[in-house]
Amino acid sequence: MSSNFDQLVETVSNTRADVEKAEEGNKAATARVRKQMQAIKNLAQSLRKEMLELRDAGGSQEG
Repeated sequence: MSSNFDQLVETVSNTRADVEKAEEGNKAATARVRKQMQAIKNLAQSLRKEMLELRDAGGSQEG
């Protein structure tokens, strides 16, 4: 599986606690969530690019 995908899933999972804290009014947690959302955006873009390259190469690069 793609390392970008694994990182994306891990980052989303790790952000959950801060989202809950932010919803309870913790302002520091909102800053951490915004920072993590930017990281998620960048990871998603990298994964998208990786998938386009895979498509254009005609399949799996590992096989």
